[in-house]
Amino acid sequence: MAESNFVDYVKIYCRSGKGGRGSTHMRRAKYVPNGGPDGGDGGRGGHVILRGNRNYWTLLHLRYDRHIMAGHGESGSKNRSFGKDGEDKVIEVPCGTVVYNAETGEYICDVTEHGQEVILLKGGRGGLGNWHFKTATRQAPRFAQPGEPMQEMTVIMELKLLADVGLVGFPNAGKSTLLSAVSSAKPKIANYPFTTMEPNLGIVSYREGKSFVMADIPGIIEGASEGRGLGLRFLRHIERNSLLLFMVPADSDDITKEYNILLNELKNFNPEMLDKQRVLAITKCDMLDQELMDEIEPTLPQDVPHVFISAISGLGINVLKDILWEELNKESNKIEGKIESIAHRPKDMSHLKEELADEGEDEDLSIEYVDEDDIEDLEDFEYEEEDWEDDKQ
Repeated sequence: MAESNFVDYVKIYCRSGKGGRGSTHMRRAKYVPNGGPDGGDGGRGGHVILRGNRNYWTLLHLRYDRHIMAGHGESGSKNRSFGKDGEDKVIEVPCGTVVYNAETGEYICDVTEHGQEVILLKGGRGGLGNWHFKTATRQAPRFAQPGEPMQEMTVIMELKLLADVGLVGFPNAGKSTLLSAVSSAKPKIANYPFTTMEPNLGIVSYREGKSFVMADIPGIIEGASEGRGLGLRFLRHIERNSLLLFMVPADSDDITKEYNILLNELKNFNPEMLDKQRVLAITKCDMLDQELMDEIEPTLPQDVPHVFISAISGLGINVLKDILWEELNKESNKIEGKIESIAHRPKDMSHLKEELADEGEDEDLSIEYVDEDDIEDLEDFEYEEEDWEDDKQ
């Protein structure tokens, strides 16, 4: 089976550049006795920078470029010439990317806007040349500062989809069918039971050219917050949604019970999700008549708006759009105000091996590099061509 192009989880090794060393040059020119020190400063090492790019939808481009290294700063030279700064390395990421330290699980940064730049690792400062250390009593200093060392870190990048409405429900609740009915998205739909394997986004058209974004994630099962099924891996995609649309089939034994199970899974995963506005949709209602709907309605949760819908016959779809649009445009429910208020918890590293095993990324990404400045005798140092090719890969 072909591997999916939707990649929302990568682990990469990043390294900034080291600063160039300062020069200890002494000026020597004809007819200039006692020229004095004129060694220039070293250049700054390159930064590793994250930049939000709305043209990217996944982290697929980083799966095959998992060693990000910025350039080193050059050393200073004579005539107080500064060394060249190392080249910055810019990593383009989709909006909604969260970065964690792969060793400790600590939250590092969050990129949510197009063009937003975050310096992930700073390059080392260049060392000062010897002309900075000239004094009245030390007119010929023969020393200079070395450049600051580089920084390195292995990071985990997670993509959390930015959408207005997130669909929450058990497998086969009709989430993908609804998304295909109200938008141009084409998720897989069939007449046999299965669950979506990757999130899908669709733009839902509303009146007068207005629209909003709807996200469909794989079905949640009881115990998903503890790692069962696919729920733990994809629950993070609805953390950024402004509104949650719970979907329960009309043929369920107890609609309220299923709704409470879903709500409890979200609470266990992230208690802040309970602060989001919720709407309940009872799906597959083309099999019900008005009398049955009237009997079911008193048993439904009274604390959330509810609507009976059928994506096949179109029953209640326009009513559902009206409810969603009204809830989305409440002042207390704007997604712009909620992005910055998200509290990113440290990543639970106990699940790291399982997630990386699913992606085939459980190998060690760290690389040891040899600095020529630290080698006393380069003639005794041999670097095999095969090893060099391996490091480049």
